[in-house]
Amino acid sequence: MALTLNDFDYPLPPELIAQAPLPRRTDSRLLHVAKPLADLHFADLPALLRPDDLLVFNDTRVLHARLFGVKDSGGRVEVMIERPLDEHEALAQIRASKSPKAGTRLRLEDALDVDVLGRAGDFFHLRFPPHAPLVTLLERHGRLPLPPYIERAAGEADESRYQTVYARHPGSVAAPTAGLHFDDALLAQLAAQGVRSATVTLNVGAGTYQPVRVQDLTQHRMHTEAYHVPDATVAAIDTARATGGRVICVGTTSLRALESAARDGSLRAGQAESDLFILPGYQFHVADALITNFHLPKSTLLMLVSAFAGMDTLRSAYAHAVAQRYRFFSYGDAMFLTRKPA
Repeated sequence: MALTLNDFDYPLPPELIAQAPLPRRTDSRLLHVAKPLADLHFADLPALLRPDDLLVFNDTRVLHARLFGVKDSGGRVEVMIERPLDEHEALAQIRASKSPKAGTRLRLEDALDVDVLGRAGDFFHLRFPPHAPLVTLLERHGRLPLPPYIERAAGEADESRYQTVYARHPGSVAAPTAGLHFDDALLAQLAAQGVRSATVTLNVGAGTYQPVRVQDLTQHRMHTEAYHVPDATVAAIDTARATGGRVICVGTTSLRALESAARDGSLRAGQAESDLFILPGYQFHVADALITNFHLPKSTLLMLVSAFAGMDTLRSAYAHAVAQRYRFFSYGDAMFLTRKPA
C-alpha cells in the first residue's frame, strides 16, 4: 500500500512544544520504546547501554545564521544562511516584501555589505565582505537561529544550550537536538562503563523545517546536506561489530550520515552530499538503535523514525508521549528506539 502524508500525522497539543531548555541537560525525560514502554529520565541512559556499544554523535556546530537588515532600496530583509559555499559566499533564504534581484546589495546588522549574486533553486547566492572568513563574520554579527516553533527570540542561555557540548565544526543552521541531552558528566560516566563513541559531521540545513507539500510521498524531493564520515568512525563501527556491540546513532542526522555513506550496503569514509529520503520499507545498513527527540507531524524525520522502529510502534509511542505530557521538539524530551527487524 502506498504511503501518503496523512499516514504521518498525529494530534499534538501546542502546549507540549518545549519553548525553553530545562535547567540541566539530563533533566529531560527518556521514553524507552520497548515492550512495555518505559518512562525514564535521560540520566538513566547508562542502564540501556552495554560495554562495547558505540554511540555515534554529530559534532556539527550551529552558526549564527540569522541576520536582519535592509536592501539598498530601503526595504527590510531577514536572511537565514542555508550553507556556506566557501570562505566568502553562501546560499541563504531571504524574507522580504519583494525578492531581491541579482546585483542588489544588502546591508545586514548595520555592519555587513552583502551582494546578491543570483538564485540557486529556492535559495539566494550571496557574497559577503572579504575582510574576514564567512564563519567569523556570522559569529560576530549574526544571531542564533532558534527553530520556527519556538515563539521567542534567542537569549543568552541559548548560546550554550542550543549547542551540544561536543560541537566542533561550524556549519549548521539547526542543532542536532538529540545530542543536547548529553553533558560532560554523562559522557564520562558512559566512557567509564565501556561505552565507546565516534563522530560524524552532518551540517543541518534550514530545509529540515520545510513542510512536505505532496500527499504522494514518492514525489517528495529531499533537500541536500553535506556530511563527513571519518575513517576513525568506520573503524570504530567495525570494532563494535566484531566485539558484539551495537551502533547507536545519537540523532537522525547521525543516522542519515551513516546510512548515506552506506547506500550501496558497504560503509565508506569520506565527504559527500546527502539527499537520502527514508520511508518505511527502507533497509538500514548501519544503525542498530537510535536516540532521538520527538518530531513534527508530517515531517520527513517522523517518516525516518517510523521506518526505523515500525509505524505501529511509533504511533503507540507518540500517543503515549502525548498522554504522559512529554515535551516535544528541539528543547523537548527524547526516546530510545531499537531497529525493527528486517
